Amino acid sequence: MSAHKTAALSALTTALLSICTVQAAEPLSALGTPEGRLDIIAWPGYIERGDTDKAYDWVSQFEQDSGCQVNVKTAATSDEMVSLMAKGGYDLVTASGDASLRLVAGKRVQPINTDLIPNWSKVDERLKNAPWHTVAGQHYGTPYQWGPNVLMYNTNVFKQAPTSWSVLFDAQALADGKDNKGRVQAYDGPIYIADAALYLKAHKPELGIDDPYALNEEQYAAVLALLRQQQPLIHRYWHDVTVQMNDFKNEGVVASSAWPYQVNALQLENQPVASTVPSEGATGWADTTMLHAEAKHPVCAYKWMNWSLESKVQGDVSAWFGSLPAVPAACQGNELLGAEGCKVNGFDNFDKIAFWKTPQAEGGKYVPYSRWTQDYIAIMGGR
Repeated sequence: MSAHKTAALSALTTALLSICTVQAAEPLSALGTPEGRLDIIAWPGYIERGDTDKAYDWVSQFEQDSGCQVNVKTAATSDEMVSLMAKGGYDLVTASGDASLRLVAGKRVQPINTDLIPNWSKVDERLKNAPWHTVAGQHYGTPYQWGPNVLMYNTNVFKQAPTSWSVLFDAQALADGKDNKGRVQAYDGPIYIADAALYLKAHKPELGIDDPYALNEEQYAAVLALLRQQQPLIHRYWHDVTVQMNDFKNEGVVASSAWPYQVNALQLENQPVASTVPSEGATGWADTTMLHAEAKHPVCAYKWMNWSLESKVQGDVSAWFGSLPAVPAACQGNELLGAEGCKVNGFDNFDKIAFWKTPQAEGGKYVPYSRWTQDYIAIMGGR
């Protein structure tokens, strides 16, 4: 991919994206009759209808009220979401910041009319105009949830929470005296390169890393060296949450990057698991529900976007996933989330999270995402 084309993937720039916006279809001006169906691409655990736990169901009432039958296709990585949206056949996607602007640049999503979403007024001010869904003053979706990528660990091995991501990156004996080789995991998406960059930002300040998604050649080389050093330690590069949970239960894995969702699910099974954000900080995600440019069920999609911003829905999702709501009002009075749920999940840590975004070249100044993708695949393969 050329540097010129890669620049179009930026979350913060540029004239290229502005041009895309001008050429994009105009948002709907009014809602007609619901089409009776809605097809959504979502992260695992993001859209529940009570199949796992009857208390967690924010689909059934929507279907009853709207007449829109919800169908969900789960995706395990942002790259998978981008690929599915390119193929088409879906109305909405819960895109993270490392996918959202790629979808805008690729004209896979359309701008939305927030006037048709009454609950837009409830959205957290920190998210309303976030650069991962706002381009040239137009919004390309409604904020859904946000949170950090946590360090999940086995509490039988770690009597106290690990204080550093080094348990994943550096060969060492863990708290139980056994080596970490073959007992730790890393995420299998290229965006994980930013996790290694964030670690080096703290431990090798001489590299001058400021933004873990904007790496010059020298910084990038150091990050790749760290990831190659890590590779022999890795039991599995995870993306399937069910497989990762099984690895913690049955395969001797004791520490890994993870989402709060896996932590919650394992704790519900009374597994010896907890999570922490180590001293170096964490990468994270702020996800946006985005409308496909060729959505076949746009009225149902708009109704879902509004429904997804209901305070109870936001609180229920946060309780289930271990994430933070895009609607601050959801933090109060939600039985499932509890009085301290938002505080426990890190509502006040917004400014401490390095949110996912697609790396851009900026005229060759930084290494573009196309390189991240190629190099991380090679590293996972031991090259």
